[in-house]
Amino acid sequence: MEKQIGFLINPIAGMGGSVGLKGTDGVLDLAVKLGARPVAPKRAEMALESLRARNGLTFITASGEMGEDTLKRVGISSYRVVYDPVTQTTSSSDTINLCKRFLEVGVDLILFCGGDGTARDIYSVVGEKIPILGIPAGVKMYSGVFAIDPESAAQTLQMFIEDEATPGESEILDIDEDRYREGVLDIKLFGYANTPRSPGLIQMGKMILGGGEEDRSKLEIARFLSEVMWDDSIYILGPGTTTRAIAEMLGLDKTLLGVDVIRNREIIGKDLSESEILDIIEGEEKVTIIVSPLGRQGAIFGRGNQQISARVIRKVGVENIIIVATPGKLQDLPFLFVDTGDRELDLELSGYRSVVCGYRIAQRKMVMCGARKR
Repeated sequence: MEKQIGFLINPIAGMGGSVGLKGTDGVLDLAVKLGARPVAPKRAEMALESLRARNGLTFITASGEMGEDTLKRVGISSYRVVYDPVTQTTSSSDTINLCKRFLEVGVDLILFCGGDGTARDIYSVVGEKIPILGIPAGVKMYSGVFAIDPESAAQTLQMFIEDEATPGESEILDIDEDRYREGVLDIKLFGYANTPRSPGLIQMGKMILGGGEEDRSKLEIARFLSEVMWDDSIYILGPGTTTRAIAEMLGLDKTLLGVDVIRNREIIGKDLSESEILDIIEGEEKVTIIVSPLGRQGAIFGRGNQQISARVIRKVGVENIIIVATPGKLQDLPFLFVDTGDRELDLELSGYRSVVCGYRIAQRKMVMCGARKR
């Protein structure tokens, strides 16, 4: 039986990530001025490539960059346009109007490419009436409706079509981006959508961990790292409370939700963009990246730290990455994952990796990616 899949792209999703804006809501013009480029169309293409030859599947979409253009580029001809955006620059109202058309048509599932804001707009229209599945393209993506990467979204969709992935409840989460840019993480729960469940392919909603034992573990990690950090080396510290604890152990005030760079036990760059990081490390031989996975999700790269891009990672070297996480966080994570947008790099990063979880204590953890066979 033929399936009808609603297909929607938020063309501006994720554009604020590499330039350090922590989102695109309300700051699109600034993101473009800082050199941001669209990422969502390419992410959507990566997901659709494996569906090109799929029979019994019709996409219901919007004209232009909201869907039709990408389907054409990939070579998918089985689609129907049911909505035309009001203006060339699309907005949340276009997402909402297209979803109303999805309801009228009666699509079996909505496959969208965007971030938490896009997920929230879709949920505001369809609620639990239609299953939704996200191709991750935003900056944050804390909701549980997203696949871990574009390839995983395609695999999950195929499993759904073959009745091998039953929809289940997934949190719709979003944050106040203005407060996020100020270093305040204010996550709100908007509801529960239906999403095809596929272990290892769909991410969980973000969880914020805290408390006495967590804080003690962070201090132990920080004490160990502070003892092995060389003065003549450059350290790129990703977002989070664990990396902030490392900076605090050195007597430094790190940006909680941004990417900072340390050298000689001093911060030489705060809340940096991709280009600013690349400028700092140009010509440097001793550079290390220190990152911590998102709680309950397990993302190392590609969620909230897009400034540490594939270009930055390749320049630093995969062997010069230190992953840190508390035992409590690791206990809740069956695996970690990477989603840099560079398939070859994701494969290099995948496999078992050591995670520093205490003072001179490390745990081996599997790192997954969509390009890696499960």
